[in-house]
Amino acid sequence: MSNIYKAFENKKAFIAFLTAGDPDYETSLANFRAVLDAGADLVEVGIPFSDPIAEGPVIQEADIRALGSGMTTDKVFELVKELRKDYDTPIVFMTYANPVYHYGAEKFFSKAAEAGADGIIIPDCPYEERHEFDEVAASFGIDFISMIAPTSEDRIKMIASQAKGFIYVVSSLGVTGVRSEIKTDLSSILGLIKEATDTPAAIGFGISKPEQAEAMSKLADGVIVGSAMVRIVAEYGKDAPEKLSEYVKSMKAAIA
Repeated sequence: MSNIYKAFENKKAFIAFLTAGDPDYETSLANFRAVLDAGADLVEVGIPFSDPIAEGPVIQEADIRALGSGMTTDKVFELVKELRKDYDTPIVFMTYANPVYHYGAEKFFSKAAEAGADGIIIPDCPYEERHEFDEVAASFGIDFISMIAPTSEDRIKMIASQAKGFIYVVSSLGVTGVRSEIKTDLSSILGLIKEATDTPAAIGFGISKPEQAEAMSKLADGVIVGSAMVRIVAEYGKDAPEKLSEYVKSMKAAIA
């Protein structure tokens, strides 16, 4: 069993996403520390990429800031190594197929494991093509996290039955971003997932407010928040750690 189970053990998980290197390496490291100290149960570390097709403008701009500050994949690995000196909280990379191909899958997952990562999410990798990464990731003890979208329909049980770590349930069609309301019939999707697997399922895309987190946590095993947190980084810059800490505590309280 991978380290990821810790995030869901006897509780609803709060999963936090931040782009590594935004707005710079040192501030980013402080941001991740603040989020972990505030009680995040799992952290998604976004590897900045020039063409993040699943992301809305908030995270796209974070990627641009990070890349502009000189962030690289190797520096992302170094950042996670630093975090691992003080935290054993599950850490998952969020990236795209192109950076992994470019780096070389074997080398990428070797370095990811060495850094201390527990899993990886690759939004632009179709389920049918996951074996290109899944097998290599597994050989280094890294879970390839499956995503289930509202369009998955009759594929939901198939995807869920082979899922590892946790299942990322996409709440809405479109790219990441804050949404005022979520209209997808998530209870039906979660019901199908639960019929197929015991692997925990967490809902992401669009969750930003405590009341949304509370509602989603009643359906799923965890909630994922990204754009709302990245927006705090964009607004407060080097002063973001304190604000992120307050935000994570408020969201954790809502799903407790």
